[in-house]
Amino acid sequence: MSMFRRQGEYCVATFATDEVRVLRKVAGEVVGLLTDGFDHDDPVVGRLFPDVYPDEPADSAEFRLYTEGDLKTAKIDQAGAVLAALPDADGGEVRLDAEAAEAWLRALNDARLAMGVRLDLKDGTDLGEELDDAVLQDPTSSRVFQLSVYAYLGYLQESLLNALID
Repeated sequence: MSMFRRQGEYCVATFATDEVRVLRKVAGEVVGLLTDGFDHDDPVVGRLFPDVYPDEPADSAEFRLYTEGDLKTAKIDQAGAVLAALPDADGGEVRLDAEAAEAWLRALNDARLAMGVRLDLKDGTDLGEELDDAVLQDPTSSRVFQLSVYAYLGYLQESLLNALID
C-alpha cells in the first residue's frame, strides 16, 4: 500500500497498478457525479453540498444559486488534479507540490464523503468492525471491496496530510 513521504518541497508516493486503477475509478466517479449525474435529490450531492441554512430553505436555495457553480467546478478540478497526477496504468511515482497535495486532500475527502453516504456509514461508525461484519457475511461481496477502498482512501489521505505537514 502506497504511503506519501516528504521529499524536499514535494509529497511523493509510488503507486501499484491496482492502486492507480482504484484512484482513477474513484476520481472519475466523483467527476461523473458532479457532471452527468448531478441531482440535488441524491443524498451524496446533499452531503457534498450541504444546506448552509438547514432551517431556512429559501435562504439555502439563494446561497446555493450564487455559490454552487464555483463549488462544483472546484470539486471537479480537485478530482481532475488526482487524475492528472496519477501515473499510467502500470503504476509509478506521484510527486505533488503543496497546491496539488491540498487538491488531492480535498478530492480524497469528497470521495470518502460520497462513499460514506453510499455505504450508509454514520459518524462514529467503527470501520474495522463494519469491515469484519461484511467479511463474515460474504468475503467476496462488493461491500467488502467498497469498505476496503474507503479505508484505503482514509489511509492515503492521512499519509498525505502527514507528509504535507512534515
